[in-house]
Amino acid sequence: MNAPASSTASMGCCATSSPGGAPVRLSADRLRPAPDNPAADACRRDLARDLLADLRCVDRQFKANEVAQRDAVAATGSTLSEVHGIAIVPSAKILGHVGDVTRFPTSNHFASYTATSPLDASSGNRNRHRLNTGGNRQLNSALHTIAVCQPSTRAREGSTTCAKSARARHQPKPARALKRCLANVIYRHIGKDQKRRAAMPT
Repeated sequence: MNAPASSTASMGCCATSSPGGAPVRLSADRLRPAPDNPAADACRRDLARDLLADLRCVDRQFKANEVAQRDAVAATGSTLSEVHGIAIVPSAKILGHVGDVTRFPTSNHFASYTATSPLDASSGNRNRHRLNTGGNRQLNSALHTIAVCQPSTRAREGSTTCAKSARARHQPKPARALKRCLANVIYRHIGKDQKRRAAMPT
């Protein structure tokens, strides 16, 4: 059966040109600069100027927001910045979501709230756990960012860091253990800060 004439013509056209219609064997010698179009050039300049103004406005908002968060964290007297990897923005985010840490009786309750504690998924004689996909996802995201930012070369168990191993940056299980360790450290820091503020004379 012979192919229709229209199909044959279409195949021949595709063989000599690209889907956009430009010849396949297009060389630099056949290229020509686009004709001058003052109106189009002015439109592009206006669009670029508007985009740059928007970017500068967003940059000013970012800076003002960071200053406000720095002042808010300083007003609380928080020591979270002593934990390596926690800057102003994560500190403000954590303090804002946690609020009064005494509502969590233990660090285990706090870990459950931050979704850094695994869930029991045992069946019969088989003991296993699965990833906790509940809890406060904003806090979990903040802990993940901190865990990624903590360089393993400075990892040490102590008052300022709690990195488990260099693999925590790239493998799921060590990273989850690191996040749980971070949750414990943050819980202790916030608890000590609140006790210190409560003991201060008013």
